[in-house]
Amino acid sequence: MEFFVSTAAPSRQRTDCAIVGVYDKGDLSETAKELDRYIGGRLSRLVKRGDLRGKAGDTLLLADIEGAACERLLVVGLGARHEFRRKQYRKALASALGALEKTGARNAVSYLGLEAVPDADAYSLARAAAEVVGNAQYRIPDHKTTNKRSKPSLTRFGVAVAARADVAKAERGLRHGRGIVAGMSLMRDLANQPANVCTPTYLSNAAKALAREYRSIRVRVLNEAECRRLKMGSFLSVTAGSDEPARLIVLEYYGAARKDKPTVLVGKGVTFDTGGISLKPPANMDEMKFDMSGAASVLGTFKAVAELDLPVNLVGVVPACENMPSGRATKPGDIIRSMSGQTIEVLNTDAEGRLILCDAITYARRFNPDVVIDIATLTGACVIALGNHLTGLFSNDDELAAALKAAGERADDRAWPMPIGEEYAEQLKSNFADIANVAGREGGAITAACFLGKFTEGLRWAHLDIAGTAYVGGTQKKGSTGRPVPLLVEYLLNK
Repeated sequence: MEFFVSTAAPSRQRTDCAIVGVYDKGDLSETAKELDRYIGGRLSRLVKRGDLRGKAGDTLLLADIEGAACERLLVVGLGARHEFRRKQYRKALASALGALEKTGARNAVSYLGLEAVPDADAYSLARAAAEVVGNAQYRIPDHKTTNKRSKPSLTRFGVAVAARADVAKAERGLRHGRGIVAGMSLMRDLANQPANVCTPTYLSNAAKALAREYRSIRVRVLNEAECRRLKMGSFLSVTAGSDEPARLIVLEYYGAARKDKPTVLVGKGVTFDTGGISLKPPANMDEMKFDMSGAASVLGTFKAVAELDLPVNLVGVVPACENMPSGRATKPGDIIRSMSGQTIEVLNTDAEGRLILCDAITYARRFNPDVVIDIATLTGACVIALGNHLTGLFSNDDELAAALKAAGERADDRAWPMPIGEEYAEQLKSNFADIANVAGREGGAITAACFLGKFTEGLRWAHLDIAGTAYVGGTQKKGSTGRPVPLLVEYLLNK
């Protein structure tokens, strides 16, 4: 997709389709009014007839436009004028892309960014446009033999700005948005693959492919024997029941001075989670192919950072494995020893994500990190607490938590601060080991974070529980969302 910035008047801009807005009750935007004068008042007549009401998300396509340079005119409902914000702007643009997809238009220009949006500027509106367009054009990996989804016709998209002084800001926004979409698309490609395709080896090969594509990325993959020499007993306990070999994937990107401490991203990479001996119920178990979304988000973030050539130092640590039941599988009641030396009583083998992450966090210490951020589809309890809208944010550092929360708000990929405390950690006590891996149903997302916190002493650490935001379940719309790549890239942009 090619993006560009336009400063031409709507009536003179040659394009296959011009996108303009109309507010609630047929209140035409200024751009719509200008075009209306050139096309003989067609929009005004539609308003009078009640055919153009401006309800948020409504679209109306006018073809064979005479009097203006555009071939088509797509009018999008913006809702109430006083409520129009960046969120409504994104939704309106997404509706426009849905309607545009049904046409043969090869290029289009959006004038929605010329509207008054109190919580956005030329940069953020252009960046949002690039993200909306890029995500609208995303196609899941297609394993169908018939009824394959056609590729979009649209190949060029423009965003209009009011003044030449805004061109550079908008171009920067488009560039950043395009890089973020590239990262989100990689994450979605990986997470949407079935588990018999996306194995730990497949993930490690995807990381190696990134290193071949970008010379700024280096990758090392550790096998099970190497992990055993590192005494990663917690990680290896999860993969014990699987025939698929586990992998520890380490990515490095140095865009700043080597003396600068890196940000370390640790991503949960359980490519399929049956629950192990603590077997999950069969309903919706197929969605456990998404249990490697944390790992996929790390790879996606690396792609975005390399694409944008950001001046930051970044390390990724991805423990990748399956959690399967077999005669070799870890059993409830087993005691394992983590890389940190702490012993863990495994009371529930379905609480496996924390078992692989704790060893990965310990491994991350060798990079002398500035901060460590782990990303994981860790608990169903977080979905109960926050639904599918907000990522759970836990941290032992208030400044880091505030920075991640602010990044999520700016990126429209929001996270919500959750508590951690000694009273919750107390629930993880064990009679037989240093710590138990579960602490009951109450506060499950919090006690899971507290478990990880036991391995973060001396580190500035944050945990993102993306169980409710990394993918959409169900049937027709099932698939990866690409979150939290926008949040992570925004955080790094601001570093």
